[in-house]
Amino acid sequence: MGGLFAALLLRRAGWDTHVFERVAVELSGRGAGIVTHPELIAALAAAGLHPGDDLGVFMEERRTLDRTGSVIGRHRCPQTATSWNRLFQMLRDALPADRYHLGRELVDIETHPDRAAARFADGSTAEAELVVGADGFRSTVRQHFLPDVKPAYAGYVAWRGLVDEGDLPAAARRDLFPYFAFCLPPGEQMLGYPVAGPNDDLRPGRRRYNFVWYRPADEAGELRRLLTDETGHTHLMSIPPPLIARSSIAEMRAHGERVLAPQFRELLGVTKQPFLQPIYDIESPRMAFGRVALIGDAAFVARPHVGGGVAKAAQDAMALVEALAVERDVPSALDRFEAERIVIGRRIVEQARRLGSSMRTRFDTPEEKAQAERHQTPEAVMSETALLNFLRV
Repeated sequence: MGGLFAALLLRRAGWDTHVFERVAVELSGRGAGIVTHPELIAALAAAGLHPGDDLGVFMEERRTLDRTGSVIGRHRCPQTATSWNRLFQMLRDALPADRYHLGRELVDIETHPDRAAARFADGSTAEAELVVGADGFRSTVRQHFLPDVKPAYAGYVAWRGLVDEGDLPAAARRDLFPYFAFCLPPGEQMLGYPVAGPNDDLRPGRRRYNFVWYRPADEAGELRRLLTDETGHTHLMSIPPPLIARSSIAEMRAHGERVLAPQFRELLGVTKQPFLQPIYDIESPRMAFGRVALIGDAAFVARPHVGGGVAKAAQDAMALVEALAVERDVPSALDRFEAERIVIGRRIVEQARRLGSSMRTRFDTPEEKAQAERHQTPEAVMSETALLNFLRV
């Protein structure tokens, strides 16, 4: 989506833009819920897109439940949750079909004083005045320019899932579905919120509930076990949902029975296919390389607690276009863009670490321990999760 934002915004600024997508088929069903922010809505408007009430599911309130299922915290926080599919399709439909190229896996990139060239696995090459690397967590562009930048494991994983509204038992539908809801077992965090159903269906009864459950997992032992499938093969950094070992899913459900509110236990019970997301940080020391720029997760990956991955990528694209409008040449514009956005990227990563500090088990200072204890309280969790207020200074 970062690449689509960049292409649309540059196109509106007068550039001839093309998007090269690695996979050979149209993207769909990737990711689950996305919590929207004013920054994201502003980026959509700048790209010429003006979603109305059908962007997603509106929530008025956040709630925290204790182990018994009682409400122990309320926080008014009007917000709309949308789906990855809904946002992606809006952006995809806005770009002319002949400017979107499937099946182009990047294998190399060259830079010259007057141009850059992207080389693809099929043998083709695309030359341009500007190349934008919006190729995500496993960015080939970042690897080319910054081979020493590696993902840093955060020490915990997220179990995630989507449940059809109609499959929710009565208590879960009543106490969870209207809200951005939390449950806070010691050293863990469960949260969930409603999103559109299949084909962006927003009709009551046809929507879905999206959940994320953060649990500690040491890298050498527990994480390795979770990434090992039924055949004994251990996957690198992530595992396709259908290959998650049945024993890992069974253990996860059993642990939920011991520590979660009954409404969330019901939610787990009707989840057909949970998926697993090890949590990583990535911080790039640079975002500009002559005529090549990194945006979105290709440059910085922040833990999901901030809920700002798409908004961050969109704002990167906006800052890039603004810099190109000010500077006379592309390298100078990219230097200006980098100076602005690298500070923001670091702040978002740091905030996400603060929000995730409650999952830590070891601390270097009393201040770190106090911060973790604060982010185990309903008040702090509800007032800071999936919000970008800390950027508005």
